[in-house]
Amino acid sequence: MLTGASAFCDAQSVAATPQVPNPSLVDPTRPPPPPVAPAPEPLAPREAEPQPPAIPVADIALVLPLESADYRRAAEAVRDGFVAASEAASPQKRVRVIGHGDGNVLGAFEAAKSLGVRVVVGPLLRDDLRELTSSDKPLPLTLALNQLDDTVTLPPRVYTLALSLESDARVLARRMRADHVNGVAVIGGDAPLTKRFVVAFASEWLLAGGGPPQSFAFEPSSDGLSTLRRELSRSSADAALIALDGPAAALARSFAPRMRAYASSLVNQAFDPATQGDLEGVVFVDLPWIVAPDDRSLARLPRKAMPNLVMERLYALGLDAFEVARRFADGVPDRLEILGATGKLSLGEGRQIVREGTFAVFRHGQATPLDGAR
Repeated sequence: MLTGASAFCDAQSVAATPQVPNPSLVDPTRPPPPPVAPAPEPLAPREAEPQPPAIPVADIALVLPLESADYRRAAEAVRDGFVAASEAASPQKRVRVIGHGDGNVLGAFEAAKSLGVRVVVGPLLRDDLRELTSSDKPLPLTLALNQLDDTVTLPPRVYTLALSLESDARVLARRMRADHVNGVAVIGGDAPLTKRFVVAFASEWLLAGGGPPQSFAFEPSSDGLSTLRRELSRSSADAALIALDGPAAALARSFAPRMRAYASSLVNQAFDPATQGDLEGVVFVDLPWIVAPDDRSLARLPRKAMPNLVMERLYALGLDAFEVARRFADGVPDRLEILGATGKLSLGEGRQIVREGTFAVFRHGQATPLDGAR
């Protein structure tokens, strides 16, 4: 007796074969049996109905304002760095890029959540981060590329990695204490960005044991500059913190020539020769991607020509954002230490990725690493 699959196959073969009588047993008086009808032609297989394309599975979703007229170029620079880093990574992580327009960051995050990703990177804009964190919808593990005010508590599972001037300010305060600066003259303006920079510096400076900084207003008029020169000449400070951008910083520096001078990354711009001369000797903090491009720790990272320093910084942010997200994709690590394009990265309090830039100094019109290779 046949058993199993062999029995089934043989039975199917017997049933499909026409049974022909033995000629020796045929009765000649009986009419011949009708001819066996031919088997019908097999039906042509039906074409499969088209199926909707499957949603690609991803480990990481990158959410950026790629459809915003105002922020598209910035978002593209971050995206290019992020994608370049993901393609160069080994082993690779699957990445999906989700673009959104103004006012649609919540929809973009819902789209990212529907993919079942392990971590979402974004949003890029501070206002979008405020909208996201004020929503009552549960958020996936998120790496935001901006930050809120220090007094605002982040929701659970939300971390931040930002190119913030506040980070520059804290690093500068610690550097100036290490350089044995005793008194600081802070020269600043009324812009909200520089005000946040000054507040962050003062907080870190006092925490490190320094005395209250002296504040001097920068007003680029004849009377305002004369007042600045007069007040600085009476100051007991032995160093100046110039909380201004490039051209204004160069002008302010020319009125405080006897002091050591420190500044944020805002001072590092393209200048004419005269402006470059005014900034000679100014120490500032910036991204290693900008001021130390030959550092060995950056050799593994893919480079791309960008139109200006602002886009270079955003591209570097994209590079580091992928590296952090890659490490978060398998669960938030207990420790995080990365020598990245934007600086030394570590996991700090309040779910912030702490970033320490590289110190540089203007020498003969060029930004030169202050302390050599990292």
